Amino acid sequence: MPNLRAIETFVKTLEGGSIASAARQLGITPAAASQNIARLERDLGTRLLTRTTRSMALTEAGERYLARVAPVLEQLEQAQSDLSQLHGQLQGRLRVSCMSAFGRHVLAPLLPAFIARHPGVQLELLVVDRQVDVLREDVDISIRYRDVLEPGMTVRPLASVPRWLCASPAYLAAQGHPRTAEDLLEHACLLYRREVDGRLMRWPFVRGGERADPPLRIAAIGTDIDALAQMAVHGAGIAWMGAFIARPLIERGLLQALPMAPARKGRLQFTDAPLDFFACFRDRQYVPAKVRAFVDHLVQSLPAGH
Repeated sequence: MPNLRAIETFVKTLEGGSIASAARQLGITPAAASQNIARLERDLGTRLLTRTTRSMALTEAGERYLARVAPVLEQLEQAQSDLSQLHGQLQGRLRVSCMSAFGRHVLAPLLPAFIARHPGVQLELLVVDRQVDVLREDVDISIRYRDVLEPGMTVRPLASVPRWLCASPAYLAAQGHPRTAEDLLEHACLLYRREVDGRLMRWPFVRGGERADPPLRIAAIGTDIDALAQMAVHGAGIAWMGAFIARPLIERGLLQALPMAPARKGRLQFTDAPLDFFACFRDRQYVPAKVRAFVDHLVQSLPAGH
């Protein structure tokens, strides 16, 4: 009978799209993963994968074998996860991805308590602003805001974070204090470009109940919101950012929040548009105990309006 480790390597290779991905998931070298698959093929007496330097594909035998063993391996992993939860000892690696600013300012301070509570879990944090492929990169939980959710994802709401317009006291002293949405059109604006898709994050203007996109005086565009916040601190203009970035800078007197007065009917209005964050899972049918425990920890630890 084929070795279970070899079967696991074969399945993880197909899930992640490469032998290197399977090796990372299993904590072994790519050479060892390749040897496991070769051993499995020898034991079965048939070729499961066709490999070149640039591609990999299942043979007909490989497709049939994968269809049979993948569900069995999943059931074994579920049984192990359930038993570990029963004994109160969560085990194994947990890979979490999130956007950079959220990871730095919100997530990282919450992690030590989870690590202390579950020492058997090896936490790996992937902090990036690009689109993460949860299957190929073996990510258990992807934390994303609403605008970058993918269709079909299994999600759980985590937090709704207000966003504030902010500028430095020095900028406001020199350029004046905007009071209305139309005032903003006369000020230097610092805009965020999403690295995920290259799109500018539009400010939430409306006119007559319809979304509006008035011409702004764009002083700078950046793909890192912390960099834009620092530009605002040093007087470059007005930035629109999540409260978890703005609040500490406001408390230190480096930035000032700019609430917009309500507009008369038919005039330009700047609306509230919070950042809604979600925990996203790759498996719609089964969520491992360590994943549930991590998300429960976040839901319980995240302060309202953070």
